[in-house]
Amino acid sequence: MRAIFLAALASAAFLLFTFWNVNAQPVTLRYGQIPSTIKTISALSFYIGQRKGFFAQEGINLEMMPIEGGAANMVVALNKSVVDITRTATPYLIQDVLKGSDNVAIASETLTPIYSLIAKPEIKTFADLKGKVVGLSLAVDTISISTRKLMAKNGIKERDFKVKELVGTPARADCLRKGDCDAVPLGQPEDFVLMTQGYQRLGVSTDAVPNFLFTVSAVRKSWGEKNQDALVRYVRGLASAYRFMHNPSNRDEVVRMAIETTASSEKIDRQTLALYFDPDRGVVPKQAELDVKGLGQVIQFMAEAGELKPPLPPAERFVDLQYLKAAGLQ
Repeated sequence: MRAIFLAALASAAFLLFTFWNVNAQPVTLRYGQIPSTIKTISALSFYIGQRKGFFAQEGINLEMMPIEGGAANMVVALNKSVVDITRTATPYLIQDVLKGSDNVAIASETLTPIYSLIAKPEIKTFADLKGKVVGLSLAVDTISISTRKLMAKNGIKERDFKVKELVGTPARADCLRKGDCDAVPLGQPEDFVLMTQGYQRLGVSTDAVPNFLFTVSAVRKSWGEKNQDALVRYVRGLASAYRFMHNPSNRDEVVRMAIETTASSEKIDRQTLALYFDPDRGVVPKQAELDVKGLGQVIQFMAEAGELKPPLPPAERFVDLQYLKAAGLQ
């Protein structure tokens, strides 16, 4: 009898949730998008979420708004209420909060990214980088920090190379193609594309930095408190997209949507997804969960790079887990 009662209770709860979900008041959320990531694999979860109707099922209409002017402008747009939610790399969020903003991360978008250090065809080893120009992002960026660590691990110190600061994988790839840079860190699929053209992969960032939290969805905490329901629905839709990506039986469909997102070849997008998932290297969140320990690692990296001074702030200061917890995702 008890088992029957529990089953009936669970069924009733499911029906109640379904009724609420279907009849939830539709909400439009303005989402700030980094222009350089729009045609990369890192944007795939949002493309899937919209194409498969995961956001629509939650009554969420995402208005995608590219924010020009570099990654640091993402939190600026959030502060000015140009957007409701923004994608941002964690170092920029940390710096912004320490300057007095009430911005917080509410979900992860990329956990530990894999950046390939791609070099000109004639550069075969790390030793060949001595005296050369390496195109990096801003010093505070985890891309720059992890690339510096990768080079140091392979015997290349700061004094051994020149730096050209370029924000965004497309800008760094262009610098390499033009010959103004001798090596640059690239995400996917650009690294695979250049490798097919004869450029060399010297190493990958995860060889030196195996775990940190890279990009997140962030909101103003004060705005979030007034829009809790909408944010719970948002993280649920995002989580559904990540679960779809992780399911091996969906691989062919994910590849097709990756091709539509990146405009790359099927071969390159399959290579990218295999890199992430065969085995799972912790690049893609399982369900938008926030890795607080990984955020703490970013804080430590920033301190090592001289971007933060002791005493270091706790990672918990920069996150608000209530929405993930309300959605049963954290």
